[in-house]
Amino acid sequence: MKEWTREERYRVLQSSDEIKDLHERIGKSVYRQTYHVQPVTGLSSDPNGFALHKGVWHLCYQWCPWGAVHGLKYWYHVTSEDLIHWRNEGVGLAPDCEYDNRGTHSGSAISVGGDLYFFYTGNHRDEDWTRTPYTCAAVLGADGKPHKLDKPLFGPRDTHSEHQRDPKIVWVESKKKYFIFIGAQTRDLKGCVLVYESAELLSGWTFAGQLKVPGYESFGGMWECPYIVNISGKDVLIFSPQYTKLPGRGESTNHNVYFLGTMDYDTLTFTPDGPYRYLDYGFDFYAAQGAANVGDPDKAILISWIGLPDNHYPTEEEDWEGTMTLPRELRVKGGRLVQTPISGIETLRGPELPANGDLPAACELAVEAPEGDFDLNLFVKEDGTGGLWLHYDAAKRVCTLDRTGMDKRFNTQVFEVLDMPIETPLKTLRIFIDHCSTEFFVNDGEATFTTRSYPTAREFHYTVSDGAKVQIWTMKPSVKDDFVV
Repeated sequence: MKEWTREERYRVLQSSDEIKDLHERIGKSVYRQTYHVQPVTGLSSDPNGFALHKGVWHLCYQWCPWGAVHGLKYWYHVTSEDLIHWRNEGVGLAPDCEYDNRGTHSGSAISVGGDLYFFYTGNHRDEDWTRTPYTCAAVLGADGKPHKLDKPLFGPRDTHSEHQRDPKIVWVESKKKYFIFIGAQTRDLKGCVLVYESAELLSGWTFAGQLKVPGYESFGGMWECPYIVNISGKDVLIFSPQYTKLPGRGESTNHNVYFLGTMDYDTLTFTPDGPYRYLDYGFDFYAAQGAANVGDPDKAILISWIGLPDNHYPTEEEDWEGTMTLPRELRVKGGRLVQTPISGIETLRGPELPANGDLPAACELAVEAPEGDFDLNLFVKEDGTGGLWLHYDAAKRVCTLDRTGMDKRFNTQVFEVLDMPIETPLKTLRIFIDHCSTEFFVNDGEATFTTRSYPTAREFHYTVSDGAKVQIWTMKPSVKDDFVV
């Protein structure tokens, strides 16, 4: 695997010609996705700037153009009318000013009064490589490109460490104010969220305080990508705790969790109804971001990076890595979040195929499980061995996912086997496979499990327990992989 120097990782993209050959080369990869957003070249990671504006969904992702490496970060911009068909729009934000000279890092967006506003972290480093994070803004112009403000909205708090990033903008009607939530870390290396407030979007921002979450004052070492939303009258707090190991998550130190509870904007206190839950139980799910301006009080729309910081994946050898999940609709039912694939995804189905044990590279499976213990093994060889194994223990109500049987193994030091507990007996699975990713939705979204998967040519088969009903459809392409920079 290539060893990148700092100069290589933080090289500024001067012209699209510098990466045109790379785009053509990675386009030949058997692992390029057909209905998931993926990087035009290089690396994609956190989703950013996700909002509905004048009938168009805007989404950006953190992008390093040169290869599968975390270096100089841009925002790459994609758009959609239906959250299913996506087109490449080119660079959204580039690290081209003093305040973001070493990267335009994660953030959010909101549509207000006919304009679309973006909020991001400007990653500044001086000659000694000392970091100063700034909270910056941009406005979508008539040319369809975000245009930056000349100066940041505000700088970092000296009371906290340099880890202050990922601004999430929220309008709170009862307060007639905007709030920005910043993922942060205290000086004694504890994860937290900083809160700023203003009556105006692009001026007047003042520090309101640190978010209080009773019982979680020492939970993790950094809370990335905070997101707060109200669904059906219940507040939901989602974030990604880093630098900590959590029960049942192997050796991973990067996670995505959520609370249901009540947010008090007077005291800046989020009071959870109960303990945190994992947003997704899979190996590769991180930095989830919710869309702004959804317009439905009973649901939110979420998308996530299929990947984890500090992990490595087989397509790094091809100089590209990363993809987004399918957008998900979030609802609150029975005291928990329920996540379902975006409405209308069925329109991508091709003709139904015979359930004969063959597995297309891009497909959807609908499985009805019989009562009792159950096994489904995806990506097995023709003789039925190996594969990505899902085993359901009916007595424990736990699904165990095991990917040790696949030809291409990766991140073995972190985890290869994980449990997904469910609250009701296993009845249904919806599974979306797309060349290098697999997403499981259990019991109409009661639980989800997302993983990278890189089947070889001999692994496009599956086996399933007797008594199960399986339907399978190929999926039509919905993401244009055009070279637009």
